[in-house]
Amino acid sequence: MSKIDDQIAAEAFRRLVAHLQMRTDAQNVDLMGLAGFCRNCLADWVTEASAGTLDREGARQAIYGMPYSAWKAAQPEATAEQLARMEASLTLNETLRGRPD
Repeated sequence: MSKIDDQIAAEAFRRLVAHLQMRTDAQNVDLMGLAGFCRNCLADWVTEASAGTLDREGARQAIYGMPYSAWKAAQPEATAEQLARMEASLTLNETLRGRPD
């Protein structure tokens, strides 16, 4: 895998976050079902990368552009089909990582 310069990676990440903040119609369950990650995953990765300087709620607010509770309250309930796609995608993530379920 080619290495991306940290400054370039940071700018691309900021654009991704801004795009996800703009596209509030893209539900996390759909992102998980299609790509195997969502806004919460990004927030968790930011929390881990911060080495303890940013807690999970702070990272979520940075990713969502609002408190997570406000985001969640505005989202419709996931359908059974969406949840099934998400579960299949999570299983695929585990398979690709080489770990058993």
